[in-house]
Order: sequence, then C-alpha cells, then structure tokens
Amino acid sequence: MSDPTFPDTHPALARALAERNYTTPTPVQLAVVEPQAEGRDLLVSAQTGSGKTIAFGLALADTLLEGAAAFGPARDPLALIIAPTRELALQVQRELSWLYHYAGGRIVSCVGGMDPGRERRELSAGAHIVVGTPGRLRDHLERRALNVASLKAVVLDEADEMLDMGFREDLEFILQTTPATRRTLLFSATLPKSIAALAAQYQKDALRIAARGESAGHADIEYRALRVAGNKIESAVVNLLRFLDPPGALVFCGTRERVRHMAAQLTERGFAAVAMSGELSQSERNHALQALRDGRARVCVATDVAARGIDLPNLALVIHADLPNDAAVLQHRSGRTGRAGKKGISVLLVPPSRRRRVEEMLGKARVTANWGEPPSAAAIRKLDQERLLDSAMLTEAASEEDLAMADQLLQSRDPRIVAAAFVKIYRAGLPAPEELDEDLPSGKREPREESRRDHRGNRQFEPKPREHGPRAPRDGGMPGGVWFRLNVGRDRNADPKWLLPEICRQGELTKKDIGAIRVFEMETLFQVAAEAAPKFAALVQERKKGGVRISPALDQSGESTARPHRTPGGPGAAQDKKANSPGERPTGKTAKKKFWGKKARHKKSGKKRPG
Repeated sequence: MSDPTFPDTHPALARALAERNYTTPTPVQLAVVEPQAEGRDLLVSAQTGSGKTIAFGLALADTLLEGAAAFGPARDPLALIIAPTRELALQVQRELSWLYHYAGGRIVSCVGGMDPGRERRELSAGAHIVVGTPGRLRDHLERRALNVASLKAVVLDEADEMLDMGFREDLEFILQTTPATRRTLLFSATLPKSIAALAAQYQKDALRIAARGESAGHADIEYRALRVAGNKIESAVVNLLRFLDPPGALVFCGTRERVRHMAAQLTERGFAAVAMSGELSQSERNHALQALRDGRARVCVATDVAARGIDLPNLALVIHADLPNDAAVLQHRSGRTGRAGKKGISVLLVPPSRRRRVEEMLGKARVTANWGEPPSAAAIRKLDQERLLDSAMLTEAASEEDLAMADQLLQSRDPRIVAAAFVKIYRAGLPAPEELDEDLPSGKREPREESRRDHRGNRQFEPKPREHGPRAPRDGGMPGGVWFRLNVGRDRNADPKWLLPEICRQGELTKKDIGAIRVFEMETLFQVAAEAAPKFAALVQERKKGGVRISPALDQSGESTARPHRTPGGPGAAQDKKANSPGERPTGKTAKKKFWGKKARHKKSGKKRPG
C-alpha cells in the first residue's frame, strides 16, 4: 500500500500516513524527500508547526531501513533526535512511534524530569531511535548508558532554541562523540549566525532547504497589533478571549510572577485557565497539558521557556500580554498556532510607548499586522446576542419531554419572563467583559518652555529657581483624591518628572489617575483618584522594591507629617553631611535608577564613577 501524494515513501511509513489521513504533504515534507536530498546532510529552516517531525521521519527512512521492509532486533540506536524541551521530545517520540509502527521501530525517550534509572533500563533493552534533551542525553553518554557507535543519523530539532537556552556545550559534546560518517539533519525556525556556524562545523556538504521561503511570515497566522493602555492589559486579554471565543488560547507573560497573576485573574473571571512556568514539576506540567488536551481548560498562560515544545490541539489564538523581546521570539511564540494548515491569530497588546519598537520588530519578522483597538464591552455584548440566537440550544431539535416542560412553563409564566430567564442562564456562564474606556495618550509632546540660544546656536533653557517650601501641586490637585506617602523627598532629589511615570507603573495607573504631587524635604505626598485608590494600595503593598515604600498618608490634607530636617551642627549632622555630599547625592536618571531598585550603568572610560 502506498500513498501517491507522498512520493517515494517507504511502504511501512506510507501505510501509517494513510491511516492517519495524511494525504497532502507540507512544503518541508516534500523538500526533504526530493532526489537531491537523499543521503545528504540537511540544513532546514521551516516555521514551527510546518510538519518538521514527519519531515525528518521521512528523510531518515532510507538511511535507517536501507531498503528492508522493517527494522531488525533493537540494539544500539541508529538515530538520535535532540530537542530543546521535554515536551517537544516526548511529542517527537509519539509522532515517530506511529510513523514507524509498521516498520517495527522502537523509540525511546530520555528527558529531564523523568526517572533516569528507567531510561537506562529502556536503553539497555535496545532502541532503534532515541529522542531526548541535550542535558539528559549527555548524562547517559557520560555514564556509558547510551552507546552511539552504530548511529547513522543525528537530528537537531529547533536548533536555534537549543542555542538560545544555552545548550551549545552539550550539543557539541554529543556531536563530537557520534561517528563522523553519520548524517546530520539540522531543523530550525530561524537561521542566525550561530546556527550557520554550528552547521559549518558539524555538517558536510549540507543541502540548504528554506520551506515556504524566508521573505514572509507564517502564511496561516493573522497578526494583529492592538493599542491599549499599560494598566488595561489584563482587561484587554479578557475581552479578546470573550470576543474571539477560541477553542484554545495561549497567553504569553514575561515572568513567572506575571504568569501566576494573569492565570489567577482569568480563573477568577470565569475562564478555564492553567498556568505553565518553569517552577512547575513535571507532574504538574503534565496535568496542565492534559487539561488543555481534553478540554477541561481552554486558556494556557505561560512564559517563553515553559511554552517551548508545547503542541496544543485546536490552539487558535496567541496573545502577547507581555511583548516579545525580538522578532525571533515573536515567530516562535506565534508559531504555536496556525499549525498543520489550520488558521491562527497572533495578537500583540501594545502600550503607546512601545509602538515604535513593535513596528520595528514586525518589520524584522517580515510580517504585516493589522493595527486596531481591543474589542469593547459593548461589542462583546452585541456579539453575545448574535451567538445566543444561533445557539445550538435553539437550533437543535428538542425532545418530547423538553417540549412538555416548555408548554407547562408557558402556561404558568409570561413568555417574556421565560425568555428572560433563558437569557440569564446563558449569560451566567460567560465571563463579564471589561470596560476599556481609557483614553490613550496621543503621543504628542507637551510644548516646551521658552528657550534662548547661546553664541554657538545651542538651545539653552533657563533653570527654575528652587523653592524652599513644597513644590506646586500638579494640575492643582484632585477633588476627593486619596493621599499617599512616598519615602523619597528633596533630600534624595525627588522630582515629579520621574516619580509620576514610576508611580503609574508600580500601581498600574495612568496619569489622569494622579492628582497633586507635593515634594517635601524627606518625603513626597501625592493624590490618587478615589476609585483607583483601593487597588493601588494593594498593588504597591506587594511591590516594595529598591528601598522605596508607598503607604497611605496619615494626614489627608496633603501636608507633610515628617520630622523637620536636621539643622547644620545638630545631632546627626555628620551623617547628613555625608549622605548629602556632592559626590554621592544622586541626580536625574541616576536617582531614578537607584531608588527604584535599578543599577545605573556607566560607560567604560578612564573616568571614575561618581562618588
């Protein structure tokens, strides 16, 4: 039995493909079985989800089987597949197991987080193909549990990610221990210089294959960039999930803390969500993935590292709640959707200050994004009405028992009351949409004060005289605003120019939520809008950093309650003099970095650092 759509496929593999309804090969699968690729080393660039596992499975068939109908007894492995993460390695093992089923192939996995003793027993029992992660494979090699003397081929899957994760030394150790006569197949979503150097060192006369071309992004993924205020990211995620209603979604966050917070917020709002981060044990990761595969959960919140190698069914939406660092990360994240010919959507949530950077990143990734705004609560409610009218509860045929109960209800209740109850039940199962009425900053700069130019034509600004009392309140104060205290004052060169954006960031506020800012000698008082004050207080309580503390002000009149500053010559004057000496007193950006827990960077030069 053979499948004509997979040219020159080994009969055993063709049978397995036919049973799985694989009728049309992907571009990368066609490229690796072309006559010019037979028996050669391959350097393949193809997007995540383009069918690479089946591709290198097909490419290895002739090398491993050598024309035989099936494998002989399993002894030392004939092929070694190296993957960056345990999830991807286990996924590859599952794929190759069914692909080589009728060829009698025995596929063994060796990954971190699993019992190494069991793996050694599996290896001693013999294997045709071994799939593993770099660290665990090296461990088995060093312990002589894995014999690679009979290897005919080595495959590096997601090679760029393995280098990004710091596995270069392990990879080089493994490749140096394998026979020089082996085939080396290197698969990577991107081909940076580090991959080219690795290929040049360990491959011989490699055939370069670029599936789908490198001039465009993944054709099955629609990219969207949505402008959203920085403090409305979570609300935008909620509305996206409600509006698009995907069967599966992956939300990317930058840190483990953000993953925990986002997953908790989504669960609290009624979404079936699971968290995926590096702090989870293998058992916890397996349970989370199983919940996503069997439909008990539909949203996965993950970090970049935790999501590597994850293959989720029906994943139709990727949301970048925290923006990726570069174009390569964007492609890897987005590549989790739009797989196997299915369409997917990748959404970037872009604060106004990050728009230019996102545009540059999209350009480097060679993708075009549709810019817009997150769906509003009104748009979601309107869509809910349309979905209700098309609901299967209304379109499917009802049983006689259901119709009898409906007749009783209509006889005893007003039909409008019955319909309203039906609507309530329908809405009760839906998370409430979030209001996104925050006005985004226009991006225009405030007009500068009058300036003059010196004799060289350089613009000069007149410095404002420093006042001895509290600085003027910002925007004249806020009626009903709640006062908070910040333990940074003029003695530490506090300045509203950098305090304001940091307060907004720490408390997830916007400038319109902040009223007066009054800087005193040893503290700063500022107002927060009454409706935002409770949430702000909870957030800043959790986010104390760099010695900076924010707390509710004891005096809600906006007057300082701090003790007077020590006078020269009084008790502690020596300490004050030292703390405020010109060489150590922070100014400008240095003050901002120091007091918010960030180290100031100094260029390498012959000059000494301040102080």
